[in-house]
Amino acid sequence: MEKDIVKGYVRYLKLQRGMSGNTLDAYQRDLRKLLDYMEHENKEVREVELEDLEHFSAGLHDIGIGARSQCRILSGVRSFFRYLQLDGYRDDDPTELLESPQIGDHLPEVLSTEDVDRLETSIDLSKWEGHRNRAIIEVLFSCGLRVSELVNLKLSDLYLDDEFVRVIGKGSKERLVPISKNAIRELGYWFDDRNHMDIKPGEEDYVFLNRRGAHLTRTMILIMIKRQAETAGIHKTISPHTLRHSFATALLEGGADLRVIQALLGHESIGTTEIYTHIDTSMLRQEILQHHPRNMKR
Repeated sequence: MEKDIVKGYVRYLKLQRGMSGNTLDAYQRDLRKLLDYMEHENKEVREVELEDLEHFSAGLHDIGIGARSQCRILSGVRSFFRYLQLDGYRDDDPTELLESPQIGDHLPEVLSTEDVDRLETSIDLSKWEGHRNRAIIEVLFSCGLRVSELVNLKLSDLYLDDEFVRVIGKGSKERLVPISKNAIRELGYWFDDRNHMDIKPGEEDYVFLNRRGAHLTRTMILIMIKRQAETAGIHKTISPHTLRHSFATALLEGGADLRVIQALLGHESIGTTEIYTHIDTSMLRQEILQHHPRNMKR
């Protein structure tokens, strides 16, 4: 019975909530943690009470899972029990009073334009993947793409004459994002190399390929960027997401409206976009000192 419930839940997430494959996998991994715990406690999901979930939550902390990851797991648990109630497996939702751990604001690392230039100039263009890697970094920084959006980017999504790319985001939602002339130039150099590759059947439309002619994975890009940061002497903990965050932060500091940034990033909620609104406090202080009437010399 439990397997049937889980299958129904996964179908619900996919069809009714429009979740992508990567998000579905994450939800299922997090749910498996709860199911394994309940199996150990000899309890079925239809018998779970608030106290059981509180013990489960405490156990996550005990095994060293961080507060942010705990919140993500518990969010998935809430989604699962809402489904059980909606589909008639339960009359109540035991997660209604379940508290999540408190987490402080986490401000990801930000790369300046100079940092991104250092990343790109540190790439060895004599290697076959050199122009490809420069194009990857420039597209991530210029368009603010998620790494999953980048690896699935297709040639048929590029409207380079109009300086736009079509992006398929979370929930298969499409958005158009402007692409810079720098990124278009770097793509052109990569396409010169790409045109001489043996491409696997079925992979012809993917923009970025590995040396075997197949599209890249998220892990490949993560490893490449970390190695390139080391080569460039950038001593920050960075990932592909760092370039997305840097894109949003640069727009904000340049005066872009938060709603515009929300649309470019493909966020459904403006609250999610607010994570990207970190501006260095010293800059804020300087702005106040320069422009607030109480600080201006008469």
